[in-house]
Amino acid sequence: MTILLFLLAGLAEIGGGYLIWIWLREGKSGLFGLLGGIILALYGVIATFQTFPSFGRVYAAYGGVFIILSILWGWGIDKKTPDFYDWLGAAICLAGASIILFAPRN
Repeated sequence: MTILLFLLAGLAEIGGGYLIWIWLREGKSGLFGLLGGIILALYGVIATFQTFPSFGRVYAAYGGVFIILSILWGWGIDKKTPDFYDWLGAAICLAGASIILFAPRN
């Protein structure tokens, strides 16, 4: 469930941000911006369903997932093929996110 919530939150954040991007940067209708804002607000709601007790840890760990999803979004939507360093950086971030969430603590 943790991973699913991270994926949903990431898609909402990136998708909402993308809609605002195309509204402001590509001259699309203001409806794109409005929908993007609503989806970005939904992203904030989705993250609250995580069962981890610490806001900071959830958002720090989510950052690693967000980076990977952003690279995949750029590859699939913007047609920018990730290079070795994109994948290396994403793997390091995902490892860091895993440590933050799943390290044994007292």
